[in-house]
Amino acid sequence: VMVAALVCRAGATAAPTRDGVAYSHRHPVPSHRHCGFARAQVLPGGLRLRGLGSVAPEATRDGASRPGARLSGDEIRRRFIDYYVHLHDHKRLPSASLVPDDPTVLLTIAGMLQFKPTFLGQAPAKHPRVTTSQKCVRTNDIENVGVTARHHTFFEMLGNFSFGAYFKKEAIAYAWELSTGVLNLDPGRIYISVFRDDDESFAIWRDTIGVPESRIVRLGEADNFWASGATGPCGPCTEMYYDFHPDRGQPTSASVSNASNGVDLGDGDRFVEFYNLVFMEYNRGPDGSMAALETKCVDTGMGLERMAQILQGKANTYETDLLFPLISKAVELAGLGGTGYGDLDERSKTAAKIIGDHVRAVVYLISDGVVPSNVGRGYVVRRLLRRVVLKGRLLGIRGTAPFTPAIAAEAIAMSKGCDSEVSENSQRILNEMRREEERFNATLGRGESILSELIQEAKASSKGKSEAPRISGTDAFTLYDTFGFPLEITQEVASEEGVGVDVAGFEEAMEGARAISRSAVDVVDMTARNFEGSLAESVAPTVFSGFTQLRGQGRVVGILKDNAEVGDAHKGDEVQVILDQTPFYAESGGQVGDHGSICCDSSGLAIEVSDVQKLAGGTLYVHKGVVQKGSVSVGDSVTAEVDEAFRKGARIHHTSTHLLQSALKAVLGPEVCQAGSLVRTDSLRFDFNYAKALKEEEIRRVEELVNDWIGEGTDLETVSMPLDDAKARGAVAMFGEKYDDVVRVVNIPSVSMELCGGTHVPNTQEIRGFKILSESGIASGVRRIEAVAGNEVFRHLVETDEVVKGLMNRLKVKREDIVPRVSGLMGDLRAAQSTIASLNEELAIARTTSLAAKAETVGDCQLLVEFAEGMDAKSLSAAAQELQKSLGSNAAVVLATKLSDDKVSFAASFGPDIVGKKLHAGKSVSTIAGFCGGKGGGRPNFAQAGGTDPSKLELAIQEARSMLQRDLTN
Repeated sequence: VMVAALVCRAGATAAPTRDGVAYSHRHPVPSHRHCGFARAQVLPGGLRLRGLGSVAPEATRDGASRPGARLSGDEIRRRFIDYYVHLHDHKRLPSASLVPDDPTVLLTIAGMLQFKPTFLGQAPAKHPRVTTSQKCVRTNDIENVGVTARHHTFFEMLGNFSFGAYFKKEAIAYAWELSTGVLNLDPGRIYISVFRDDDESFAIWRDTIGVPESRIVRLGEADNFWASGATGPCGPCTEMYYDFHPDRGQPTSASVSNASNGVDLGDGDRFVEFYNLVFMEYNRGPDGSMAALETKCVDTGMGLERMAQILQGKANTYETDLLFPLISKAVELAGLGGTGYGDLDERSKTAAKIIGDHVRAVVYLISDGVVPSNVGRGYVVRRLLRRVVLKGRLLGIRGTAPFTPAIAAEAIAMSKGCDSEVSENSQRILNEMRREEERFNATLGRGESILSELIQEAKASSKGKSEAPRISGTDAFTLYDTFGFPLEITQEVASEEGVGVDVAGFEEAMEGARAISRSAVDVVDMTARNFEGSLAESVAPTVFSGFTQLRGQGRVVGILKDNAEVGDAHKGDEVQVILDQTPFYAESGGQVGDHGSICCDSSGLAIEVSDVQKLAGGTLYVHKGVVQKGSVSVGDSVTAEVDEAFRKGARIHHTSTHLLQSALKAVLGPEVCQAGSLVRTDSLRFDFNYAKALKEEEIRRVEELVNDWIGEGTDLETVSMPLDDAKARGAVAMFGEKYDDVVRVVNIPSVSMELCGGTHVPNTQEIRGFKILSESGIASGVRRIEAVAGNEVFRHLVETDEVVKGLMNRLKVKREDIVPRVSGLMGDLRAAQSTIASLNEELAIARTTSLAAKAETVGDCQLLVEFAEGMDAKSLSAAAQELQKSLGSNAAVVLATKLSDDKVSFAASFGPDIVGKKLHAGKSVSTIAGFCGGKGGGRPNFAQAGGTDPSKLELAIQEARSMLQRDLTN
């Protein structure tokens, strides 16, 4: 009945058409007759299997049939979650952030990632049955996005997980009932794959579920056996496939090569895998032996986009309602609304699909705190956005105003079912995308100038030759890699000037970049820190008592040395000690771990604790330190004591961080969002999303607000409550933190309310004072404030006062006259430096005039390569250019000088005739600098370079002279 209720909950709406593609939100409204089960069967153990009769299929344009139940993506997600929550007692957990709490991966790439510690036995399962809809991002095969039918950077993975609650027979029955009874797939179009040796799964599918043996395929270890690594948890998997073309008849062994019964499930045009069930039942040892796991787990995944393609009868996942509105918006912005997506050529369709996919990925990444940059996750965002801009140009989007925010707005409007926080962060997302697109447009402008130069060089170099002008593959790749120019744009622009491109050379350089990209982690590392698993199994979670006391008794339950468990430790050993209970705060929520000591009077033990970290999913507190005297063994009773001054400083700065965030929101606007924090005992650091530097008056206002709240002497309130209740009351979540179902809320009435597990002052007056030391930008759209509070404020004021008094004494001025006096001195200094620089250049030119006599004639050119003593880099450049002018347009001049014991400088100036011979000053000087361990570059007519090995300077000059003699002769 409940399955029928899930199916019947959807209403019916009209099915509009967008740009020639059917775009349906129509849901079935089955009568009781249609909701009745075609069969009911009792499985072993009393499990009841229920299935719906197939719904009449509809015909597609290619003649194949498709299911009649055309559900929206949101409805598919809802039905999946509701099925496991309401029928099978699963706990729904929210999607984890795309920024994983796992150093082995850059981004969240799988639904199971947030459960990795549990699967490895490093942390206990908080719930035995769990279901999620996990947002994921993968970019390792980005070149396939928009080209194949189902590749995406961003995708949603629906999953159900069991940590010892059920195993194969239940998981398989649930998957079948969900697919055929709730999502209404035709059972006759479902094929199954199992691991070749997994007779148990094969029998369940055949004998219990009733799938014909002809539609069950046994595959090898590469396809249907999951392993965490060379050692560790592993097990077989079984997959469900949908047949798009049953009209083609039963596959025969003559058409396939890798399947046990002649079915080629690798035929992507006919079959799509939509549900994967992994059964973790073994532990593989170092010798390859398989031991049965005590707790068997289930990890499943259903691709939401793939299921939407099936149920909506689309040719690919891009044309489903999960992505097509974004694609349609791109087509509209390109002025192709009248033509329609369906009438576009394949090149334009691919561009539109890439735009839709990448914009969706960027929206969710920025919402989770990732901002464009040149490293790590930020580079992923930057790369995706730049591809969007370039594909927009190819599609025909014109104009100077950024277009990505308009498409992003569509993605944000569709995001509620996946992640409700996206809409809350909408303004920040749109602003960030707008800024990044504007920056890239400026970069494109520079790239276009370079491309124009390359075209002219190619034309000049081909004069008098039979071969057509061509841009080298290396230069084309530089345009792509540095300035974002795809090969097709370079080809298009160059062809208009009659210039070709070395495609083979470009592909060679591209393959090198791809090899580097493929080396990035695209699988979840399940082997890291395996010692945590044995600890989590043998040691109970640490009890934290530090909210109410700084000193307490505890028992040593574990000792680690070099990440290995030991039974004891002695004087001088660096150890990690685990206690059954502790007053020490372990680093989390941005607050550093406590310092202090672990002692035992009876044995003379003394351990100086310098840090405390969490292990095993946050359940174990590990005290890091050095044994100062005595020895310690597992089972010893000890006294743990936190350094009171250290903790007090951390409490003061943590509460100040909460006040700072509230002040920033009050002064700058509610869209300010935390992007990271660090709470030390002597300072705090707070990162937040904001587009521009704060003005002095804004910084001053923030300080005033915080100090006003400190002076009000407000008592802090801490209370535990369900996570949903805390969010409903407006509690702010700390960036990057994971929360349990019950959370701790720290409330400063009328000022701040945040979810926080850190330590705080009982009353704001204990903070005493707050001072911002600096405000700066650390990434695009991310600002950082560093500040001090409590006694550190007074220490800072004393130090500042000493500096001011020192300036007053040295400058012989009053306090209020220091700034005007320093400004005047700086003006005088700049004027003097400018005069000195001009004199140095004149002197350098005068001293090097005599070098002109050393110029040699090479063919019809003049060549001068010499050492110039006692010059700085600027003077050297001026001298090289002056000598080239004096020698004429057919002169090539290279000068070198020693700047210091570890630094040299080169300058090259080539006349117009030399450049016309295809010599390039930038490339030449870079080669020359290489002899001294340096590099450089510049324009064809002038360039500079540096080096770090003056001992090779003479060799570099000799090689430069020989190289240029040879080049000019040839």
